[in-house]
Amino acid sequence: MTVRKIALIPAYMPTPAMLPMIEELNENDFECIVVNDGSGNVFDDLFAKVRETSVVIDHPRNFGKGAALRTGLTYILGHITTPFVVVTLDADGQHLVSDALRVCERAVERPDALVLGCRSFDGKVPAKSRLGNSITKVVYRLATGVKVSDTQTGLRAFSDRLIKRLLQISGDRYEYETNMLMELARDGVQLLEVPIKTIYIDDNSSSHFSPVQDSFRIYKEIIKFSASSLIGFVTDYLCYILLSILTGSVVFSNIAARVVSSGVNFTINRRVVFKSDKPLAKSAVQYFSLAAAILAVNTLLLALLTGAAGINMYIAKIITECAMFFVSFTVQKGVVFRRKGESSNA
Repeated sequence: MTVRKIALIPAYMPTPAMLPMIEELNENDFECIVVNDGSGNVFDDLFAKVRETSVVIDHPRNFGKGAALRTGLTYILGHITTPFVVVTLDADGQHLVSDALRVCERAVERPDALVLGCRSFDGKVPAKSRLGNSITKVVYRLATGVKVSDTQTGLRAFSDRLIKRLLQISGDRYEYETNMLMELARDGVQLLEVPIKTIYIDDNSSSHFSPVQDSFRIYKEIIKFSASSLIGFVTDYLCYILLSILTGSVVFSNIAARVVSSGVNFTINRRVVFKSDKPLAKSAVQYFSLAAAILAVNTLLLALLTGAAGINMYIAKIITECAMFFVSFTVQKGVVFRRKGESSNA
């Protein structure tokens, strides 16, 4: 059976470079679906040319790249017969069609995986692009345990089997692509990498990525979790110091302080960080089961550091808390406070 090749292109104020890219995609048997994400009337002539060969879906205003991708996926789900593979490309002409073909072929071979066209970042690369990817891939690996060399690539391929899951992922702007990697890794979906050519036109001046606003959107869940954890840590640490002074017992002080701080942390994470809609009782049982498991590991590690290693008890406390941070984040997001409609294999 022939697998249809679909090119999905979110476009906001695109450059004329999009036209030859679409032409070459059509020549290589791709069916192109372009989402005009509120580019404005000045781009009407450009999109009129695109409509001659491709499906164009118009947003009345700019909703963001994530929203545009979901609009395109919704159209594909309702209008394209299976089997098919979708390849997402940026509208600025910085993805080669030859690379799009290679990630597409890989997705045909592995229909249950997400295929990423990963840049090597060799040669002349804009500083903000190099720095942004370096930070994101470190944060991503710490949060998921999965190594991805290019977390910000817009060239991705996946089969019809993943469409419904991708439509459940939140994020209207650039954070959608990061959330996609986070959610699919948590679901156990394999992420496959295909090396592609690194191309930046005019130092990536056509990019609409806002270093401050969009970076905050990408990292905001981890930032909020970090703030909540800091509050919990301060509560825990102050109780630990007070109780250790009063009792002189490392183990008792650690356990008692954790009981107090866990209650504070649970409330903040449930209501503010993850905004969970799961029943309170179910979340509480899962959270405190996780807290008990982490406490056991935490206490064992603390005892080893203060006893066998001879590390100062206050420094040892900081080391153990840092070690368990991302374990706690991953399990809380994937299991404890998972919202309805999200799947998880955690």
